[in-house]
Amino acid sequence: MSELALYRKYRPNTFEDVLGQQEIVSILKGEIEGNAISHAYLFSGGRGTGKTSVARIFASAVGCKPSDLYEIDGASNRQIDDIRALREAVATMPFESPYKVYIIDEVHMLTKEAFNALLKTLEEPPAHVIFVLATTNKDKLPDTIVSRCQTFVFRDPTLDELKKFVLTIAKKEKASIDGPSADIIAMFGDGSYRDTLSVLEKVLVGAKGSVLDVDTVAHIVGAPTHDLVNRVLESIESGDVTDGLLAIRSAKDEHVDMKVYLRLILQKMRVTLMLRYDKSAEAYYKDEFTPDDMQLLLLLAVSPLKKINSRVLYAFLDATREIGFSTIPTLPIELALIKVIGDEK
Repeated sequence: MSELALYRKYRPNTFEDVLGQQEIVSILKGEIEGNAISHAYLFSGGRGTGKTSVARIFASAVGCKPSDLYEIDGASNRQIDDIRALREAVATMPFESPYKVYIIDEVHMLTKEAFNALLKTLEEPPAHVIFVLATTNKDKLPDTIVSRCQTFVFRDPTLDELKKFVLTIAKKEKASIDGPSADIIAMFGDGSYRDTLSVLEKVLVGAKGSVLDVDTVAHIVGAPTHDLVNRVLESIESGDVTDGLLAIRSAKDEHVDMKVYLRLILQKMRVTLMLRYDKSAEAYYKDEFTPDDMQLLLLLAVSPLKKINSRVLYAFLDATREIGFSTIPTLPIELALIKVIGDEK
């Protein structure tokens, strides 16, 4: 692996490199080709979805040279004096480009007074200036600012898209990662291409030549091993609430993120139901799990007891609503398990 951080190495440099934002890219390219460029754009969406990268690509595409591109961190330059200085700067002509482009990242961090100063510039911008405002929290922007911009909402990548992204980058880095391992990395990427690359880099560095199997990856990123997840499902099938609670306790002792633990439990419960009711599901999911995991899920799916069912799935879904607020991280999972097993005894 190269010394350059993966998120920098694989940052998109052209519109064609941008992942998951095809509609936005298509509109921006159309505006440039039709010479219908707006004076202000607002890019909103989750972190690591490509807002700043697309802003830079857009600036380059309109002919803005590096000397006329200004990137401003809204969190660090949020006061009215900062925006007043910007207002004075925009009046000067570009050095060597048709446009001066100002990218203001995390623009929602500006103060009320700074927003008022920025609004005056957006209302009467010089013809040679383009603003690109980027934010992860559009709701914090004044309506007056939003109404002066052409707005684009960047969508979060799906878990499947992030998994494919992991497998693609791993191959480029000459690393072999299987589907279940890529699933874990994608899950820890939490809806962000950039964060997913950071997790992948951590795995590649942490493995140090080790085989990148699912347990190795789980250990590096702090995910539960497949055994701790499977024991919860097996305890429901057998009715052994004690072993299920012991598995949850073991996950806590190993400092497993309980949100991730619950998501993996839910994932396997869902696939169990799919295998039970969809005859084509086995072929679809066979590359998603290890052979041992798949064997267990198939056994649970064909079990005449059908202990893993929609009622159980709903009980654990309810736990997802509480797990971020519980002062005891394991409690929502424990209560869900007790509800579906313990209350029957």
